[in-house]
Parts: sequence; C-alpha cells; structure tokens
Amino acid sequence: MVCILLGSGFEETEALVPADLLRRAGVEVALTALEGELVSGSHGITVKVDTTLAQIDPEAVDLIFLPGGLGGVNALGGDPRVAQLVQQVHRKGKYVAAICAAPTLLAAFGLLENKHAVCYPGMEGQMAGAVMCPSVPYVVEGNLITGEAAGAAFPFGLKLVELLRGSEEAQRIKDAVHYHG
Repeated sequence: MVCILLGSGFEETEALVPADLLRRAGVEVALTALEGELVSGSHGITVKVDTTLAQIDPEAVDLIFLPGGLGGVNALGGDPRVAQLVQQVHRKGKYVAAICAAPTLLAAFGLLENKHAVCYPGMEGQMAGAVMCPSVPYVVEGNLITGEAAGAAFPFGLKLVELLRGSEEAQRIKDAVHYHG
C-alpha cells in the first residue's frame, strides 16, 4: 500500500497526479490526513481522504509519500508521528518519496545525508547533507525518491509506478494517459 500524507496546504498536483497514476496501475493508495476526513490544498481544492495517520498500519506500507506545498510540509513537519512513520518505513527498506518542499523533511529526519536528491529550486540550503542534483524531475537513490516540483508530478508518479509495478506497467500507464514528457 502507498500512503500519501496530506497536511493542510499540500500541493494538489504533486499529490493527486501520482495518486491517480498509481491507482491506474492497480496500486492500493491511501490518501492520508493527519486528522479528520477533509484536507484543503494550497490552491483551495479540498480532498476527502481515505484514512488518517492514526489508522495507518506501518507494516502494510510499501511506499510512503510526502507531497510538497509549504503549508502541507509545515503541517507534516510539525507532527512527530510523521517523522516516526517515515523513519520506520525507511528502516524496513520500503520506499520513501517526497517532492518539491517535502524532501527538506527527509533531510530533517536524517535520511538524506550523502544521498543524491532534488527539491524545489531555492530550498537546497535546507537539504542537510544531501548531494543535490539540480534540474532533474526526480532522483532515485536506493529506497529514497525525491522530486523537484509540481511540473515533475507526471514523471515522478510514473517512476513510482515503475518501482512498484515494473517498467512495462509504467509504460502502459504513460501511453494510456498520453504523457509525452
């Protein structure tokens, strides 16, 4: 199962494009709120989530994903349960993904030291020891996947499909949505 953590003020494109692509590939995706059943994004789109953080079974998580959006990142970073869950998933060798401003959380959680990564341009100073790879849509290093920004949502989401379902399925989804990037 993929757990996508949504804090109030999350970047809608960064969360929903990968969620859609993963679901098209038959991956179980749980849009997950810190609390409650509705979360508003940074552009006024409110999402009804599937579950809450308290209801997530860490053992069932194959990939945990933190979308960006400064409000969402601040909300996720302000909840100690998020760091605990992300670190637990990482220790088990499962995938940990973050895009835009959210890779700064992975850095703050101590996961990016000497690891190649990308984040929203201009936030590199908050990437605590990461080896930055500017101007690429995403970077995969081991079980860590970082993405640049909202414009990278399609290639980033397709990479998540590839990691979980293989390159043929990722190509099938890419063709099905007519993504030409």
